[in-house]
Amino acid sequence: MTPTPPTPPTPTAAYPLTWLYVPGDRPEVVSKALASGADVVVVDLEDAVAPDRKEYARTATADLLAEPPPVPVHVRVNALNTPPAAADLAALAPLPGLSGLRLPKVTSPAQVVHVAEESAPAEGGAMPLYALLETALGVEQAYVVATAHPALKGIALGEADLRAELGVRSDTALDWPRSRVVLAARAASLPPPAQSIYPDTRDLDGLAHSCAHGRALGFLGRTAIHPRQLPVIERAYLPTREEIESAKEILAAAAEEPGAQALPNGCFVDAAVVASAHRTLSLAQRAT
Repeated sequence: MTPTPPTPPTPTAAYPLTWLYVPGDRPEVVSKALASGADVVVVDLEDAVAPDRKEYARTATADLLAEPPPVPVHVRVNALNTPPAAADLAALAPLPGLSGLRLPKVTSPAQVVHVAEESAPAEGGAMPLYALLETALGVEQAYVVATAHPALKGIALGEADLRAELGVRSDTALDWPRSRVVLAARAASLPPPAQSIYPDTRDLDGLAHSCAHGRALGFLGRTAIHPRQLPVIERAYLPTREEIESAKEILAAAAEEPGAQALPNGCFVDAAVVASAHRTLSLAQRAT
């Protein structure tokens, strides 16, 4: 059976560029994050919360999500094979203020299916899910995870855990798994993944350089762990003036003469190039 080709991507402007992680047991920090300018606030109940604070973090997050907050809020639940994860899903999935669940250390499609079924409200329809691939097995399973269930709206790479598992020292050693996740997302007709966090919150030049590298690999946007990182990430992922002008030239040429052709500068234009130009201008609208 011939696989169905991936559907055209959603307009890029519809995708967030910045996700800000905050610990779930720090309600005052969560409140500040909601006013930080991040496109999405991710309340972390997993790694950022000590074991003896898990229940408090869950309760505080449930209080926050009892009403819709001013910006979308996702929650990273605890590891799916642990009792706290079941408690997280039971307490949070029905709440009106929750926009998505981020699932840590996913290694199989069955995990996604289970959460989708457990988090579906009584009236039907599952909560949007985002799978974090943080192990070698998770990366190897990227495509089957990405196509596990219609409720899955994105995948992402968790680089800290993967780096530790692989024992790699060089940042470029992660470029293969990065590209693997980008390819799996596109093949599954999901949005381009966001980059993993940049751990040094004071090295903004290093963050900008890392974002440029991630953008070249096909990522779109990035998760952050401090508000000062947000404007750097946004600037890095918005198209440059030259890219915008090039996209306009491509679309003007395509409108005048449909079909494959060469521009005066020698660049070849076909349907894929035109689609890319549309994405560039869609994303550029964010800055206006």
